[in-house]
Parts: sequence; structure tokens; C-alpha cells
Amino acid sequence: MSFKELGLSDPILRSLEDLKHSEPSEIQKQAIPIVLSGKNIMAAAQTGTGKTGSFVLPMIELLQNQAKPYRKHVHALVLTPTRELAAQVRESVYTYGKFTSTTSAAIFGGAKIFPQKSKLKKGLDILVATPGRLLDLHNQKSVKLNQVQILVLDEADHMLDMGFIHDIKKIIALTPPDRQNLLFSATFSPEIKKLAQSLGTNLVEIAVDSPNSTVSAIKQIVYKVDKNQKSNLLSHLIHSEQWPQALVFSRTKHGSEKIAKKLNAADIHTATIHGDKTQGARTRALREFKEKDVRVLVATDVAARGIDISNLPYVVNFDMPTYPNDYIHRIGRTGRAGKAGTAISFLSIDEQKFLRGIEELIDSKIPQKIEEGFKPTDKPESRSKPKNFRSKKSGFEKRQAAKKGKGDFKKSNTGSKNRSSQNKKKGSKAKTRWKKGKGA
Repeated sequence: MSFKELGLSDPILRSLEDLKHSEPSEIQKQAIPIVLSGKNIMAAAQTGTGKTGSFVLPMIELLQNQAKPYRKHVHALVLTPTRELAAQVRESVYTYGKFTSTTSAAIFGGAKIFPQKSKLKKGLDILVATPGRLLDLHNQKSVKLNQVQILVLDEADHMLDMGFIHDIKKIIALTPPDRQNLLFSATFSPEIKKLAQSLGTNLVEIAVDSPNSTVSAIKQIVYKVDKNQKSNLLSHLIHSEQWPQALVFSRTKHGSEKIAKKLNAADIHTATIHGDKTQGARTRALREFKEKDVRVLVATDVAARGIDISNLPYVVNFDMPTYPNDYIHRIGRTGRAGKAGTAISFLSIDEQKFLRGIEELIDSKIPQKIEEGFKPTDKPESRSKPKNFRSKKSGFEKRQAAKKGKGDFKKSNTGSKNRSSQNKKKGSKAKTRWKKGKGA
């Protein structure tokens, strides 16, 4: 099936031809006709399967011939969890719609708000936004949402993980009830299904592969290694296997800087991207990585959302992800658009529980190996109680013990008084006898 057969017009087909996109992906084949028919959808699509195109392409098709929106109004709203993903989606809107008159912009936190206000003044066909910044601008009366025709929740599972559920509900309440709803997620959970059902009726559910699965083109390996040897193992693999590029995930901002410092010291050009970086620094690091000026990019989970790099060969979980769903999103940065990729995870002795959670989610065992010279020696932490261990008592137990203690104290006080008076009496008798003896 071709893009033309899906119902897309010539200006969009021309842009797809320029991008050398000759054939739609499976999610695009299923989603585009449904979106064009005006129905609500909930789609489970793995990261890197053309998910963004499956809603951006039909949105442009539906909006390109409509009258332009009024001042400060928008016709289509796309919500994303992170700045990087917002920028990526907006870039897709621009490239797919460059031969149409579609207007678009991305707004997100971490950037100056006044330039974003000016973009909204004339009204937009498509607005891509993070929830927090959108609500800020709405509260400042810089954007109006009462004419939104299409609402898209992209990577909805991650938005819920980040605690955006209340912001999302507020935004939904600001839009018309008869809008079209499109919900896209790499994973399905009961919370996601509940959110989707609250959006509207006539919901069409799409799952290209089984939800919560990983792309088959990605080779997955787990290296067992001691925690303090992870940086050395990473340097060793990059040098010995001549990795051209790698995206490395760290659990913390501090950890990502520490990894980058060690890699740079090992003559591996490395940059970082995380929440403490300014938007300018994050954009620069991402651009340098895309242009291959940087060999390794170390990122936290939140910052890595929206990183879309073609032909990225390696993704490394330096720290095992705490939440199994994050594993699917992390490794989805490689093996995109059917290309091969390798996902490597470093597993220390205290991270076994995270691996079990991941394997349970993807319903598959990940091969494990030990690199020569990096055999783990750490022992699991002992769970035995120390000698001076005192179990914690509940508040009720503490009060009962205190009452009992008071009673015992009164009893012991009475007993000690009796004993002291007895001793006094005995002492006085002995003293009298001694005096009598002395007098004799």
C-alpha cells in the first residue's frame, strides 16, 4: 500500500518523496485512514515505527484546506511530555507540510516565554506543547483552546509517569467536547486505557504489535558487571568494538556528568543532556550528536524523550531503568524505521529486581554475558539483622509499653521504699546491740 492509497494529497506526497519515504509503516497504514475518517483512536506503537507520521500526516491533510484560525486560537493541539519531543514533533509537522500553508509552533518550558507568545498571536493550525507551559500561556491569556478540533496525546504513558495527569485533565476541559481524540503510547497500562476511555466515544484501538513489546530489529544483551566497573567496561566496549556512536542512559543528572567525565578522560568525545542543562545547551548537545561531532551522548530518561537519530547503532543502559516501561522507550532510540540496532544493559548485583520486571513486561528473557576481565565479584547485600537491631514498634505498642513502664515504676518505687524502711529498722537494731556491747 502506498501513501497515495491512504488518501494523502499531492503536496504531502511531494514532501514524503523529498524525504525518501516511499512506503508507509504498519502503524501509518492502520492509523492514517482512521484519523482521516474523523474517529477517535488509541494506538499502541513501538518507538521508532513511524508513530509521529501516523498522526501528523492526516492532521495536515485535514487542516490544509480549512480557513485559518482566529487570533490566539489553534485548530490542532499535540501534547508531549518533554521539550525535545515537542521540538521533534513540530519539526515533523514542518517537513511533512512544507508544500502546504499549514502553520505550526512548539512551546515548552526552559525557553523564553515572550517569543512563544508572539508565535501564538496570529493563531496556528497545529500547536505542539508541553502541558505546564501551555497552561502558563493560557493563564496569561496568550492562547485559546475553545476551537481545538483535534487533540493528540503523544507518549501518553510517559506523561502519566511524570505526573501530568491533572494538567492533562485541565487542558482537556478547556477544549470543545466534540473534538477528535488521538492517543499514542509505546505501552498500554490500565491507567492509559482509563484515560483513553474518558476522552470520548467511538474509540478505535490499534496495536501494531503486542503492547509493551520491543522492536524485533533490536539485539538485546545484558552484561553482568560490578557497579564500580561500569565506566571502564563502557570505555572498553567503545574502543574494542569501534562503536561509531552510542546513546547512554543514566538514572541521575549527577551520574550522567560523572560518566561523561570518565569517557572524555578515556579520549571518547562525550556530551550530556539532562534537566539541569539550559534549553540552549541541550539543543546544542543534541545537534552535535546528530551531526556526529560527538561520539557519545549521555542522557537521563526525561531528557532523552524525543531524541530521533537515524541509524543510531548502540543504546546503553548504564543504570538499569527503575520502571520497566522506560526500558522500552530507551532501547527504542535504536532500531528505528526497521534498521538494525543493539541495546546493551549493564547489570550490577543490586539491579536484578529491575531486570526481572523488564523481562516480565516484554515476556522474554534477555541474553546475559560476562566480558573477559570484568567478571563481577560483588556479593549481594546481607539481609541478616545486626546484633543491636531493634524492630520498630507501632504507635499503639509504644503507648502500651509506656503505660506498662509507668505501672512498673510505681510498683518498683513502692518496693524500694519498703525495702529501705526494713533496712533502716534492721540497721537501728544492730546499732543498739553494738552500743550495748561496747558499754559492757
